Amino acid sequence: MKMCAQIWPRLLKGYMMTPCPALMVRMHHQTPYYSTQSTNLEKKKHSTLVGPLSDIRIIDLTRILAGPFATMVLGDLGAEVIKVERPDKGDETRSWGPPFVGKESCYFLSVNRNKKSIGVDLKHPDGVSLMHDLVKHSDVLIENFIPGALDRLGLGYDELKLVAPHLVYCSISGYGASGPYQNRPGYDVMAAAIGGLLGVTGPEDGEPCKVGVAMTDLATGLYAHGAIMAALLDRQKTGSGQKIDCSLLSTQVSCMVNLASNFLNGGQEAKKWGTGHESIVPYQAFPTSDGSLIIGALSNDQFSALCHVLGLKSLLKDERYFTNALRVKNRDTLTNTLRSTFQQKSTEEWLSIFEGCSFPYAPINTLSQTFSDPQVIHNQMEQVVEHPGIGKIKQVAPAVLFSSSQNRIRAAPPVLGQHTQYVLSEILQYSEERIQDLKRQHVICDAC
Repeated sequence: MKMCAQIWPRLLKGYMMTPCPALMVRMHHQTPYYSTQSTNLEKKKHSTLVGPLSDIRIIDLTRILAGPFATMVLGDLGAEVIKVERPDKGDETRSWGPPFVGKESCYFLSVNRNKKSIGVDLKHPDGVSLMHDLVKHSDVLIENFIPGALDRLGLGYDELKLVAPHLVYCSISGYGASGPYQNRPGYDVMAAAIGGLLGVTGPEDGEPCKVGVAMTDLATGLYAHGAIMAALLDRQKTGSGQKIDCSLLSTQVSCMVNLASNFLNGGQEAKKWGTGHESIVPYQAFPTSDGSLIIGALSNDQFSALCHVLGLKSLLKDERYFTNALRVKNRDTLTNTLRSTFQQKSTEEWLSIFEGCSFPYAPINTLSQTFSDPQVIHNQMEQVVEHPGIGKIKQVAPAVLFSSSQNRIRAAPPVLGQHTQYVLSEILQYSEERIQDLKRQHVICDAC
């Protein structure tokens, strides 16, 4: 803990524990290297609290969801995220709709706040040269191209570490940087299928179901976010960056946790249980007279409390339900009894009855009900931000609170190329003549 206390402040302030010759260029350019202009502006507005990553600059070469989610989380924490997009179309999800708000898709708006957008043609030699300049002034590059694609463009890790040895380079792929599937296009549901999630999702006797939200993508984004933070911390000890490889498939397999352990150590193949649990009964959803709710009894004490409040004390004397193992064995008879009981009242009536009980319970909400939920409102999970081309838009707030730092929405998702001029002139110090020449060659786009 003492070492962490010493290292983290240095990480966030941009100091090196032991300067090494390979990083002298980086240290010489410390002023433009860290986003001091934007950071100082934030400090003026919020003098007491700033983001813990407010001195970190990230180049975001990702599209769709896993990568943009990772960089959004890092951006919420104060990092300056520069989203590099195709000059003609930008991130594919800009057109993923309906629904749209103005010209922007709601999908794109969901994971691209707190970012600056620049349009750069990475297939043009001058675009590659621009990126080489930008990595010299940045801490992290994150990308989700098919493995090998950026290497062929001169933007792979082996190439960039020569010009920016301090760079943390994070790659996200569908299946991994090597192996039999490395060149396959990889998307969330495919990785979820191979990784076992679809095989355990859905009604017990029904077809496999896709999870309603791309959880494999999102979990990979969180893995990438954590790995980047760890690599930045490691850089303080070594003075060098490194390459990180994340894949949707490895993320999904790792997220099978207890089901994977049951198979690997107990030889037990997983199956679909609907909303039920393989090893705990009752722990599932039940229909009410007007909707559904979910309850759980994870111990004998909780099962006893549930039976008392439901008026089913007789179940406590039934030897079939004395222990959780017995309740699992006699799952069907127990859940049938509970199902008929829950159908006698509305969801709100049951929630009122359960208030203060020791066992967990919750309504199964629509999104309308979710954003009307008093705890969600209390947690301020819905926030409004001003978009440069649309006006006011709503965003889901960051999920984590800090006692002494900011984790917040500072800027709306950008218009394509909105910050090209700023990045090239203020960070890279390109002359106006050079910028105009890049525009004429269609290497860059500016507020497309």
